[in-house]
Amino acid sequence: MVIDFHTHIVPPAFKENREKLARDDNCLGELFRDPNLKMVTADELVESMDGDGIEVSVAVNMGWSSLELCRESNDYIMSAVARYPDRIVGFGIVDPRWEQAEREVERCAAGGLRGIGELMPHLQGYALDDRELMTPVMEAAARHNMVVLTHSSEPVGHVYQGKGDVFPSTLYRFINNFPQARIVCAHWGGGLPFYALMPEVGRLFENVWFDTAASPFLYKYGIFSIVSSILGAGKILFGSDFPLITQKRIIDGLHQKTDIPEAEKELIIGKNAQMLLGLE
Repeated sequence: MVIDFHTHIVPPAFKENREKLARDDNCLGELFRDPNLKMVTADELVESMDGDGIEVSVAVNMGWSSLELCRESNDYIMSAVARYPDRIVGFGIVDPRWEQAEREVERCAAGGLRGIGELMPHLQGYALDDRELMTPVMEAAARHNMVVLTHSSEPVGHVYQGKGDVFPSTLYRFINNFPQARIVCAHWGGGLPFYALMPEVGRLFENVWFDTAASPFLYKYGIFSIVSSILGAGKILFGSDFPLITQKRIIDGLHQKTDIPEAEKELIIGKNAQMLLGLE
């Protein structure tokens, strides 16, 4: 089974009102101010999946500024899951500062969503490593066996739209605050896996995985074998960040540009996600 653990979809109304929303919403303005960057609906995601040989995609939400946009997009992802129950797994989004945040996690779970994310504290304006702030959301997610996926970024290197400052040090404190939570750090955790060479860091990753979203824009393909040698291939989840790039691009690179054994590739491309999400 081929599972893309990191894709984004938006309600059709978001596409239709893109210019206005880009002015009104910090997240949309930051991520989609370039008109050449695609926004896609659930139908367009499934069309891509059919063309690229992806059996299941995880549609993760984004850090919209307002409760209304978060609820509207959460509702849309719920409807996408209902329409494509065998193809799309949905994650909802909240801002943990909201009085209604815990209630919204509960609502997402009741609506069939399997996780919370992509957390985007750099766009919504809160501190991911604030234990008191994050506890209600993390506890609500745990009650419903939901995975929590957070944006991650590198403290060095080139600047890009949406990079933010969710650096390894912040992620490390966040994970340490909630060691029992099942956490996925997007974009290779901004390099956090490299620190697992320190034994005390590696021991903290029992319930942590790292997705490969946007890899071609961030790292050489050697990162696959390096992280696999440090943490094991069982900790890597294939994610594309579609529609930023095509869904098959990273898979093609994994097959053509790495010497990882086939059994490990199978883990990365689907088996790890299948286990984490409890899919048949």
